[in-house]
Amino acid sequence: MAGFHDKVVYQIYPKSFRDANGDGLGDLPGIIEKLDYLAELGVDYLWITPFFVSPQRDNGYDVADYRRIDPRFGTMADVERLITEAEARGIGLMFDMVFNHTSTEHEWFQRALAGDKEYQDYYIFRDGEPDKPPTNWVSKFGGSAWEYISELGKWYLHLFDKTQADLNWENPAVRRELQDILRFWKEKGIKGFRFDVVNLISKPEVFEDDHEGDGRRFYTDGRHVHEFLQEMVRESGIEGMVTVGEMSSTSLKNCIRYSRPQDRELAMVFSFHHLKVDYKEGDKWQLMEPDIAELKQLFAKWQEGMQEGEGWNATFWCNHDQPRAVSRFGDGGTLRKESAKMLAACIHLMRGTPYIYQGEEIGMTNAHYSSIEQYRDVESLNYYEILQQQGKSFEEALDILAARSRDNGRTPMQWSAEKYAGFSAVEPWILPPDSYRQINVASEIQEQDSIFSFYRQLISLRHEMPIIAEGSIVFLERENKDVIAYKRELDGEKLVVLCNFRHGSVPLKERSLKEYTEAGYVKLLGNYEGLGKELRPFEVVVFIKQ
Repeated sequence: MAGFHDKVVYQIYPKSFRDANGDGLGDLPGIIEKLDYLAELGVDYLWITPFFVSPQRDNGYDVADYRRIDPRFGTMADVERLITEAEARGIGLMFDMVFNHTSTEHEWFQRALAGDKEYQDYYIFRDGEPDKPPTNWVSKFGGSAWEYISELGKWYLHLFDKTQADLNWENPAVRRELQDILRFWKEKGIKGFRFDVVNLISKPEVFEDDHEGDGRRFYTDGRHVHEFLQEMVRESGIEGMVTVGEMSSTSLKNCIRYSRPQDRELAMVFSFHHLKVDYKEGDKWQLMEPDIAELKQLFAKWQEGMQEGEGWNATFWCNHDQPRAVSRFGDGGTLRKESAKMLAACIHLMRGTPYIYQGEEIGMTNAHYSSIEQYRDVESLNYYEILQQQGKSFEEALDILAARSRDNGRTPMQWSAEKYAGFSAVEPWILPPDSYRQINVASEIQEQDSIFSFYRQLISLRHEMPIIAEGSIVFLERENKDVIAYKRELDGEKLVVLCNFRHGSVPLKERSLKEYTEAGYVKLLGNYEGLGKELRPFEVVVFIKQ
């Protein structure tokens, strides 16, 4: 499966990518329209978040039919054309499989509600009284993880929203159904899959109260998860394809097993520990500056640990649930270009497969909405009220949303300076930030020194340089709280990446820039001309020594 080490994946959130039919929502024909742009960027795969039939209680991660296309996004004919057109440009498609749970509108769950015992065993139902859930587990979305069906006298488990019923993976019939879905899409020409919260699929044999936490320790990385994944990959015939698992509250030890080739599970894993370094006291809704020392420690732990265990990381800053990295870890203002390039190099030159989230390659920033009416995300709207109940003013609550809202990653892709950022001919479902007039694809592709051109360069280097795709990694400057630095090595060749995460110039502690050049290192890449005595604000310097 090592054939993906030199590849780059681009994530598309269809609702916000491009509206081709003028209804204010992005769609599949909109993706087809922009394939030439993606080919010019140079990416190898497109991971497209769910567009299957869904009531959209959780942005499509509540699937009601895994084989049908939600009409708001297009038709099966559109999917088939997208597969063909992408393949003609050397781009493979990765679809998002939500196999921990289905929508309660799914036919299987509806049959279960109608009393069909065969389909009740597709889910996790427990007999009980209406005022006594089977356990005290807490849903990821708040409240009990159990919902009572009075007509059946039963509770069902939902680790997420109550409209997302957890599947019973202990039932071989369920596993065969899911394997068949993968075969269906593989036969259509899909080249890879992303599996949503897939480390939660194996539940305990005995359901008991958690007196120490919210229940997750009983079902995270569960007792049969590795054998279930091995069976799924083997029986569906997807071994050798690009597969990535989203891992919730996971461990390094388990991620090694999920992704090392000899275990025949997944090609790579997403973990999220590095995206909590600006959570004050671990609380997403309390703001603090990112702890760069902790960020470096986490990168080092996961990069070097996965290397030692022969696992493989998916490296990323952004997705549809996260704020924009340039606003979060860089500078969305005067140093936007410099910090966006530094952040890109930091991730793309690590050991692992890099993921680009739509708009990241042009340095899109957070939305900075001025009114709560501009937000659409349910979590954000809920926390606007919760924060005020906790004593925040509405201005303080808006400031927190400006930094933390998932809508920051869901604003329309900024194609041009035209009205609505060239995303749609009509007012879109969510408004683009005012910055679209300056930050857009049309201006980026014309500028020689743009963020877009820097991303193209990084992608080309991964394709061309085995040291980036296959080299070992060791972290440098471990005591430097301002800098993340590492060295890649392969067959005697060395690549050193030095990233300044600060608004000011900072010195290196282990070896100066001058000492690198005196030792025979040559500058391969950077976001400033020449070399200074120190790393300049948000500077990245990449050295090569052959």
